[in-house]
Amino acid sequence: MTSTSLRVGILGAARIAPAALIRPARSNPEVTVELVAARDPERGRAYADRHRIPRVADCYEAVVTDPAIDAVYIPLPNSLHAEWTLAALAAGKHVLCEKPFTSNADEAATVARAAERAAADSGVVVMEAFHYRYHPLACRMVEIVASGELGRLRHVETWLCAPIANKGDIRYQYGLAGGAMMDMGSYVVHMARMLGGEEPSVVSATAKLQSPGVDRAMTADLRYPSGHTATVHCSMWSWSFLHVAARVTGDEGQLRVVNPVAPQHGSWLTVRSGGTRRTEIPARRPTYDYQLEAFCDAALRGTPVLTSAQDAVANMSIIDAVYRAANLRPRGT
Repeated sequence: MTSTSLRVGILGAARIAPAALIRPARSNPEVTVELVAARDPERGRAYADRHRIPRVADCYEAVVTDPAIDAVYIPLPNSLHAEWTLAALAAGKHVLCEKPFTSNADEAATVARAAERAAADSGVVVMEAFHYRYHPLACRMVEIVASGELGRLRHVETWLCAPIANKGDIRYQYGLAGGAMMDMGSYVVHMARMLGGEEPSVVSATAKLQSPGVDRAMTADLRYPSGHTATVHCSMWSWSFLHVAARVTGDEGQLRVVNPVAPQHGSWLTVRSGGTRRTEIPARRPTYDYQLEAFCDAALRGTPVLTSAQDAVANMSIIDAVYRAANLRPRGT
């Protein structure tokens, strides 16, 4: 697929889309948001009017098959991610899919195989929307750990705990692939993989339930092949009301980061090593701006993405293993 710009269609009138795509597109000359579809056509029309989207489709299928659309953004409920990513790939569209990539690792592997074929056939790009990974802060965290400044790694710990008070929210519904580990947990697992430098295995996990089979909070212990360990914490409702952070401990120092997920809302990084302490303040530019630029670079210029479909398979595999370790079923199984 060869183009000088991306015309994007949105599946669903999602709350996340304005921050994740619509506003960043307004300042990106390579992207236009052209089309949206919602389950309720009236809601779709109201959404399009509110966000100045030129066209409204009657159904999701009409978006993915529209010949004037180059790429599809998928912020649907988790249980629909695989279905509509596959549909978009079959129609030859680039895909930016919200996390978590699918309901489970088997679905992710199916989508990854389709993405590999589409990339080989027509250069189509599939990218999981872990926006934090494209911000310079994430790159700096990886750089510090890889530099050896902390010495040999001992332990990684990540937290994403934020309240979702509405218990009717789709993220509390098993049938829609909900749960704390699916939502907040996808971030902390991804960050632990990024900072640990290897693919870990799950040692144990403990869940707090909102309803049968649906976790409102989860803590899991991981171990990397080289022997260092990790603990990941996530919650949508627990005593840890708001906690977004990462910590990496080595035998010669420690890295701490406050709010590595959305540094545009305030963040800082602190390193203690060799008897010294320094603090770095990251850029306040939104993570979503960097993410959209990376998506454009991949779709228009063939630049590899950091959050590919294959990376999503690895992330979903750990999420599934966490659920099993907590004596819960992975979603969609």
